[in-house]
Amino acid sequence: MDEEYDVIVLGTGLTECILSGIMSVNGKKVLHMDRNPYYGGESSSITPLEELYKRFNLQDSPPESMGRGRDWNVDLIPKFLMANDLMGMFEKRRFRKFLVFVANFDENDPKTFEGVDPKATTMRDVYKKFDLGQDVIDFTGHALALYRTDDYLDVPCLETINRIKLYSESLARYGKSPYLYPLYGLGELPQGFARLSAIYGGTYMLNKPVDEIVMEGGKVVGVKSEGEVARCKQLICDPSYISDRVRKVGQVIRVICILSHPIKNTNDANSCQIIIPQNQVNRNSDIYVCMISYAHNVAAQGKYIAIVSTTVETSEPETEIEPALELLEPIDQKFVAISDLYEPTDDGTESQVFASRSYDATTHFETTCNDIKDIYKRMTGTDFDFENMKRKQNDVFGEDEQ
Repeated sequence: MDEEYDVIVLGTGLTECILSGIMSVNGKKVLHMDRNPYYGGESSSITPLEELYKRFNLQDSPPESMGRGRDWNVDLIPKFLMANDLMGMFEKRRFRKFLVFVANFDENDPKTFEGVDPKATTMRDVYKKFDLGQDVIDFTGHALALYRTDDYLDVPCLETINRIKLYSESLARYGKSPYLYPLYGLGELPQGFARLSAIYGGTYMLNKPVDEIVMEGGKVVGVKSEGEVARCKQLICDPSYISDRVRKVGQVIRVICILSHPIKNTNDANSCQIIIPQNQVNRNSDIYVCMISYAHNVAAQGKYIAIVSTTVETSEPETEIEPALELLEPIDQKFVAISDLYEPTDDGTESQVFASRSYDATTHFETTCNDIKDIYKRMTGTDFDFENMKRKQNDVFGEDEQ
């Protein structure tokens, strides 16, 4: 371990593993460490089921009705990838006209604007133009465009239209749902990016305690572990490794619910996402429900896992999520977790220590992707270019292997 690296990464959460993979593909020499004996950090998948019971300090073992413990892979922080049965709403003429407008919209072709100026007309005015009601507006902004607040209503509409286009095009591409989800749970994703890093020469060490982050003149120069120092020019880590460089900005409640049935009124779907817009329940934050099942190899046959999450706003967080829990009844078993949300206190450009943000309540990857792109830009001074990364991979693997 006593050698020099370009980048040391601490923690194997999804954000850290993606950045580790990107830096390795970019030719950086990367050392990746985690104090835990498993991949994933906060975003790991827990298996077998007995381990989940232990983690939440439940005295009992899982009942026999839960099936074999090793058939379960339960995400602690569920997220779908943007790749619902919305037809009831699509049939409403006004909403359908709006969606056709969005589908045809091309920011480079003024003939598709229909009197809307994408850089000046607010989204509130676009909704008015199509005479959409409040419920449809809530649904469009929060479930399709995935906004977390209503601030977007009073800024130019271009970004919102492009977000709704992304949803529609993802839906068209994948059929029943615009979302993707890996079999065996999200814990597979960090490991996939870890393997990518390893292919490009990255070094991985699990179960490796971090004794000290070594600084000289206000700048990171290495990481000390078990008496050895690995030197580096830059450091990426999750907030748990540098409590003196992050601040608490809120809390998230997540409730993992094991069910023996699909969620009501979802056409017996074996997976779905439900977003309860803030206005519908008199809150400042949306409530999210992510449901997956045995069909994704994450639960025993006939079983479903629904995870409810929201940003905590009161001193009684469990009461805040009751509207979502009511949708899931009856619930076989609940696991409740309240997590602190942290963000870095500085941008890392002086110290070259780049901390990721805690995972928020959303059940999609947008905020995580934004954090990754933000850290990448602060580390390299350039925007992340996905096409360039694909080209570099093609140089190694050849086009047909991708």
